[in-house]
Amino acid sequence: MRAVAALALASSLLLAGCGFTPMYAETAEGSPLRRIAVSAQDDRLGYRLREQLEDALAWDRSAAPLYRLTTTIEQNRRPLGRRIDDTATRYELTVRAAWTLQPVAPGTPLTGVQSVTTTYAAADQPYAAIAAQQDGEDRAAAELAQAIRLDLMRALAE
Repeated sequence: MRAVAALALASSLLLAGCGFTPMYAETAEGSPLRRIAVSAQDDRLGYRLREQLEDALAWDRSAAPLYRLTTTIEQNRRPLGRRIDDTATRYELTVRAAWTLQPVAPGTPLTGVQSVTTTYAAADQPYAAIAAQQDGEDRAAAELAQAIRLDLMRALAE
């Protein structure tokens, strides 16, 4: 048993020395992603996107931001499927976000556009319909935040 523990300890020391970082490790302290301040439009979907982006970027509130990320969101809801009474059975929600990453210090801003589509069921009860729509918006905001994060990682790596 001690041999296994000694082998595990030795292999962890070797991995630490080579610079290995686990895929799901915490973001590095010096990562520029942690120092991006996010602003979005003042509505529910904008708030959810800002919240998701701050989580995805692991924003460090204690450090001064190096960049400011501004997003502009457009959403389009389209009914899918029809019942006999000509009401929709599902909705397709397409959310498009244009983003601009502006350095705090003088520099050239980076821009991009991402779009995601989600669907949700239409409900007859008003509360259930609102909850389904909000769930679709929340899922779209989460997907959009991950897509924007990947764009930012690519842009900052170049």
